[in-house]
Amino acid sequence: MSVQTRQRVGLLDVGKGLMRLTPDLGIVLKEGRGLITRKPTAKESIGHLFQRIAAKQPDRPFLKFENRVVSYGSANATVNRYATVLQEQGVRRGDVVGILAHNELETVLAMLATVKLGAVAGLLNYNQRGDTLAHSLGILDARVVLVSGDCLEVLSSAGDAGTTQNVLTFADLRTKSEGASEENPRITKQIQASEKAYYIFTSGTTGLPKASVMSHFRWLKSYSGLGGLGVRLRPDDTLYCCLPLYHNNSVTVALSSVLAGRASMAIGRKFSASRFWDDIVAYEATAFVYIGEVCRYLLSQPERPIDREHQVRVVVGNGLRQDIWHDFQQRFGIERIAEFYGASECNIAFINAYGLDETAGTCPLPYKVVEYDLETGEAVRDQKGRLRAVKTGEIGLLLAKVTDQQPFDGYTDDGATEKKLLRDGFKKGDCWFDTGDLVRHQGHQHIAFVDRLGDTFRWKGENVATTEVEAALGRMPGVSDCAVYGVEIPGTDGRAGMAAVVLQHGVDLRGQEFAEKLYGALPSYAVPLFIRVVRSLEQTSTFKSLKVELRNEGYTHGSDPVLVLKSSTDGYVEYYEEYPDEVARTGTAPR
Repeated sequence: MSVQTRQRVGLLDVGKGLMRLTPDLGIVLKEGRGLITRKPTAKESIGHLFQRIAAKQPDRPFLKFENRVVSYGSANATVNRYATVLQEQGVRRGDVVGILAHNELETVLAMLATVKLGAVAGLLNYNQRGDTLAHSLGILDARVVLVSGDCLEVLSSAGDAGTTQNVLTFADLRTKSEGASEENPRITKQIQASEKAYYIFTSGTTGLPKASVMSHFRWLKSYSGLGGLGVRLRPDDTLYCCLPLYHNNSVTVALSSVLAGRASMAIGRKFSASRFWDDIVAYEATAFVYIGEVCRYLLSQPERPIDREHQVRVVVGNGLRQDIWHDFQQRFGIERIAEFYGASECNIAFINAYGLDETAGTCPLPYKVVEYDLETGEAVRDQKGRLRAVKTGEIGLLLAKVTDQQPFDGYTDDGATEKKLLRDGFKKGDCWFDTGDLVRHQGHQHIAFVDRLGDTFRWKGENVATTEVEAALGRMPGVSDCAVYGVEIPGTDGRAGMAAVVLQHGVDLRGQEFAEKLYGALPSYAVPLFIRVVRSLEQTSTFKSLKVELRNEGYTHGSDPVLVLKSSTDGYVEYYEEYPDEVARTGTAPR
């Protein structure tokens, strides 16, 4: 992601921003203060919050999907019936319920039914296949897995790990819930904020996906901070969400913003750049949630009158690039962009509450932006072993302080959790979460996202772990060694996957067959767009520094042949000069 141009945020910027908050002072005072005052020990949870809101406004529309509209009261009754069915399946407080589904009403209702019981909703990524999905199912060890009908084939790709699950389809769930109790489960009032609510899968730097823990407490912090302070929806608003419902931007950012504003959520089955504004108008949406790629794809569409015929006044998301920020806002007439910074596992978040340009916003919770080593990606310590903060306007590694009031929920893997923590950073006994992200310290509690460190890179809104792709390449017949890294393509967000591959003697890379096998082993967004065939990878002393050199070489330098992913059917072909422009236009491999 390119560096944003705003270097600093000044007092005048903050003052103007505070004036913009005035019309929404009611929701800021009512909900935003919870960002500071909420406690992990409180008996408060997502389900308890939802059922209280539903009791106060049972007739207001909550969810909209295609031709269906479900009110808050009706949704709560359905959620309670689903919770009864889950209890009959043996689900108890602390158990895990896997959810493998595309976007639809039942996906949201199933999540709410799960968390109302004090169980954990394990949000499976339907792009995962084979061994990757089997690994994720193993992490969950779910009491039951709820599956939409169109994801049964996805589950079967996991082999024995899929066939041995206690599976309940959404159709089964609806049938079994007929006549079930619509009373709020008794357990809901007893759930503490510190308990687990969701497992959200994220690709880390160690290979296969990790399940980051989202507690009720951290979700409620988002409800107060992003929803109450940042987005500030009103009861007559409708927020459109077409991002996958396993995505943190959907299940946390979008849903918490909707509930904080007592508003409605319109669910798009999937993102379509050509139909996006038609859906916005059809749902009468006044807000939507985005990732940076969505904004770029919308800008690349031919201009139409509908670009300005909508009612959208605020958008919330992350990754909107500096170079398209103003073009996007002006073309579509967006009044306010609530850009934020956060991650599935991060214990803090930044939100552009003041409506400033080119910033990920502010965070009142303790954090530091520190010096880092470009080669290793690690925070730099001085001779006394302490970390060093960067100056205002400079770029550094973002760290979030870990305290009792600001806990790090971590992952299901304790070892992976500990690796993300830096201890004794500025004084003995303190603890900091290493986000792995480079940000610009803009001053007055503001930052701008710059780039990611480590082996993970972002492409098409997803984190791609290089070691996971390397494992898939390493299993390919004829491959003796490989290295995977991300490379920048002008006009795109994030980094596209590129692999340097060493072939066994006498083996030729068959592009179509190679691509077919990779698509069968990896999510589509993780399949490398570029492959460089090299004689050897033994060029440097450490594997990481080798990747730095390869990344710098990119796809246009060097004497070794480079292949590009033409399409899932054509496979890999020889590199041609028009290819990067084609990817920039389509956001993926040309079709």
